[in-house]
Parts: sequence; structure tokens; C-alpha cells
Amino acid sequence: MNGSAVKKPMSPQKIALRVLLYVVVIAVCVVTLYPYFAMLCTALKGRGEIFSAEGTVLPIKALWSNFIDIWSRAPMAKYLVNSILIAGGSTAIAMLCGIPAAYALARMRFKGQTAFLGFIIVSQMFAPVVLLIGIYKVMLSLGMTDSIWGLVFINAAFNQAFTIWLLRGTFMGISSEMEQAATIDGCNRLQSMLRVLLPVAAPGIVTTLIFIFINAWNEYTVALCLISTDVYKPLTVGINIFNGYNMIEWQYLFAASIFAIIPVVILFMGIEKNLVSGLAAGGVKG
Repeated sequence: MNGSAVKKPMSPQKIALRVLLYVVVIAVCVVTLYPYFAMLCTALKGRGEIFSAEGTVLPIKALWSNFIDIWSRAPMAKYLVNSILIAGGSTAIAMLCGIPAAYALARMRFKGQTAFLGFIIVSQMFAPVVLLIGIYKVMLSLGMTDSIWGLVFINAAFNQAFTIWLLRGTFMGISSEMEQAATIDGCNRLQSMLRVLLPVAAPGIVTTLIFIFINAWNEYTVALCLISTDVYKPLTVGINIFNGYNMIEWQYLFAASIFAIIPVVILFMGIEKNLVSGLAAGGVKG
């Protein structure tokens, strides 16, 4: 008999609890993923099969050509580029403004800091749809009602509070002694932040960045209100071209929606390892 510990068999109660846990997880996954499965199946159907009274969820004959036809029936490439520009620009602006602000709130003490943090939290309570009329008037006065840059600035503004709050928690979870050591080695505050703090905070920064990008990518209401020219529409608004006055082309609408989901899925797969650690770091109590 070797010196390794002998693993005791699990009790019937633990086995039953584990089986129940697996059943619950599988049920939640099925309920969550079924709408996407139904959307994919509908995207592979023909128009006659979709409106057939005897239709089923699975397509009788998969029409993969629907995913090709949408590119000729609508300027999908332009919509895709617009969404990338809006989401990417919003993310860049929010991060450029949010990182210094979060650093100041995490490392500095100043009069009115508590009130400022409270204002940041309160600003998250207002959804864009509540402020839609005011947003439209402001953008109209600036001449940015039908502009990609207008959506970039609006999405950056609405994600700014989330950026500051999450990154502040991330920075507070990192010991300030490393920055003090860098200061002793001759670095100023900016250099210590860039060379020491930001590399250590990379998981939280990446998580925040991806969440901002996804929020800007999925934004619909403000873009629908501000953008009237078809060439400036993002993907979320542009796919409404398949939603006509007299007929909805469900197969093309769902096929285009799947293309809109793919970038978000890829981003989540890319941050899967950093997601939990980044959110945990951002949840540090200040």
C-alpha cells in the first residue's frame, strides 16, 4: 500500500446533489440557448416553410444560401463597418477618459470625492431611452444627428460611469507599494501608472473594455432615433431593412441577426479566462 491518501467514496446524498446540480445547469443552458437555436433554424428556412401551418422548428431543407443572399439584399458590409467604428470608437474614448479618472479616485484623496462617487452611481440609473429627447436636442444643436461620431460620443458617455467604477475597484485591489517602489526608482506618477499599475490591472482592463464594446455594439434605441441615412446605420438598426411595412422576411432578418451575434461571441470567448478575475477585481469595496 503506497502512502497516497485513499479517496473515500461519495455518499448517496452528495451524489444526488451533484446530479441535481448537473440537471439544473443543463436545464438553464437549454432554456438560454434555445432561442438562438430556433433563430438559426428559422434562418435556414424558406419563406413558404416559415409561414406553413405544419412547420416545425427544424428546417425541412436547410437553405444556407440565405446567409449569402442578405449581402446582396442589404448593404450588410457597410452596416458591419459602421458598428465596428461606433463600438471601437466608443470603447477607445471611454477607456482613455475612464482610466485616469479611476486612477485618481483609487489613489488620490480630495474634497467631495464621496459625493462624486455617488454621482457616478446615480448616473447609471438613467437609461438612454429616458434621456432620448434631450440627447436628440443636444445632437441637433451640434449638427451630429445623422453622424457616426455622434453615436460614438453618446455611447462613450453612457459607458463612462461603468468604466470608472469598475476600474476604480480594480486599481484599489492592487497594492500601492509597487508604485511607490517605482517612484523610488525614478518614475513619476504617470510612468508608475503606465509601467506598473496598468500591466498588473490588465485582466480588469480587458474585461471592462470588452463590456463597453458589447454595450456599444448592441445599442439600438439611440441609433434608431438619431440615424436616418441608410449609409450611416449600425448593424443593429440596419437589419430592420428586412422588416417591411407589409411583410417581414424572417429568414433574412434572423440570418443577419446571427451575423450581428458572432463578434460578441468571439469577444466573450477571448476574455473567458480574464472575465471572473476582472469582475472580482472590479468589485473591491472602496
